[in-house]
Amino acid sequence: MVNRLLKIMQCLRDPDRGCEWDVAQSFSSIAPYTIEEAYEVADAIQRNDMPDLKDELGDLLLQVVFHAQIAHEAGHFSFEDVVSAISDKMERRHPHIFGGATHGSHADWERIKAEERGAKGASSALDGVATGLPALLRADKLQRRAARAGFDWPDATGPRAKIDEELAEIEAAPADMVEEEIGDLLFAVVNWARHQGIDPEAALRCGNAKFERRFRAMEELASGAFPTLSLAEQETLWEQVKQT
Repeated sequence: MVNRLLKIMQCLRDPDRGCEWDVAQSFSSIAPYTIEEAYEVADAIQRNDMPDLKDELGDLLLQVVFHAQIAHEAGHFSFEDVVSAISDKMERRHPHIFGGATHGSHADWERIKAEERGAKGASSALDGVATGLPALLRADKLQRRAARAGFDWPDATGPRAKIDEELAEIEAAPADMVEEEIGDLLFAVVNWARHQGIDPEAALRCGNAKFERRFRAMEELASGAFPTLSLAEQETLWEQVKQT
């Protein structure tokens, strides 16, 4: 079945008989679609929509095939190389299953990953945290890497106090520093969430969904007149939908 998809992508990328849009694409031009498809997979999972998840996983797989085809055309690697590389990695990172080791743990996984980064020339504990990640997710990963190097609060008290500190700095900051200070505040909130075992990305998705659900409910109650209501009237509707 995978071979069928590979052949379809080869046809789409054929410079003479392929699809004009597909032929014109590059790694960078389709990267945003790859990210979008990954989030659509996450959305289907959150909604527990299995038919949609099946479709979205197919869309995500297509992105992998697309990148691999572009790489193959440029002589870098093929789809088969991608599969071989991830297979080797999974076996290497699970020696207790594939390598004869007697036991394994998450610590072993992280140690092996660190060794792999070192073999690639990494000099910092933060090397390898992709700059293209969403900022909230990247903040969490940076903090986790720093924590593994010993740079971390012992409990949630420190991160919570840091939030108050950052809020005060925003209030006192000159106009040209407010953006940076708000960034520090968001970073501190991510740290606090991490210390409570909460995925900040998932928490914000829940917050977004709640706001969207309540806002749509307000619009429905207002029967299309929501934009014409005063702020006080809108606030009354907000309090009403919060009770439902």
